[in-house]
Amino acid sequence: MNTAAAQAVRAFGDHLRHWRQHRRMSQLDLAGEAGISTRHLSYVETGRSAPSREMVLRLAERLEVPLRERNAMLVAAGYAPMYRERPLDDPALAAAREAVQRILTGHEPYPALAVDRHWNLIAGNAMIPLLLAGVAAELLKPPVNVLRISLHPKGLAGRIVNLGQWRRHLLERLRQQVHATGDATLAALHEELRGYPLPAGAEDTQLAGELLGVAMPFLFRTEAGVLALLSTITVFGTPADITLQEMALETFFPADAATAEILRGIAAVHGAAGSRHP
Repeated sequence: MNTAAAQAVRAFGDHLRHWRQHRRMSQLDLAGEAGISTRHLSYVETGRSAPSREMVLRLAERLEVPLRERNAMLVAAGYAPMYRERPLDDPALAAAREAVQRILTGHEPYPALAVDRHWNLIAGNAMIPLLLAGVAAELLKPPVNVLRISLHPKGLAGRIVNLGQWRRHLLERLRQQVHATGDATLAALHEELRGYPLPAGAEDTQLAGELLGVAMPFLFRTEAGVLALLSTITVFGTPADITLQEMALETFFPADAATAEILRGIAAVHGAAGSRHP
């Protein structure tokens, strides 16, 4: 094996070891999952054996490696990347872009938005700007990070009634995402958000109601009254494009009739579509 090929194999072995350890799997566990011998896996991981393209993809699948990192593993092993990454405004993604906007607009008068892998805002429906009124201008400069806006003292933190619980909910969600992806940017964001100060009494604010344990309501103060919202996250099921895999849609639903009425009223005043949503 020539020097360049050996370097590529060793680089792939580094990727493989990182993801295996990140998933807390032993070589024995991964070998069993992939249907290969532990000895062969050890040879691949240490650079003594070059993996086939099929082996790279099989190991990446068993380790649930995100598409972006699967491309990196393929390149490290000497193969061409398999998954495309295109900006959302690429003409080839026009159908996906239209579908996303249709979902967001169709959700009005309830808030809905699309974010990228780092929780930066990609798109939102007409309700989002209305709820962001009063957020500090520096937080609204692109890229707008929705988690930062949610918990920053100059963002929405002061208007979230159950801030202590909502903060813990967001941080746990982000921690799980860091664990799943190993993304350094998300890890840095997690540390940043953890460092934000909490208003006095925020940690003592408790939610009442039967939804606790089933869903985490988001209680948000507006001039029209307190909104009780539930959120859901939607991702594309089996995309072959990195941009689509890393996109998520967050849609908010009213947790009670009063919230639904307030949102319809806000939409009607500001001329947002969907003000007659049932």
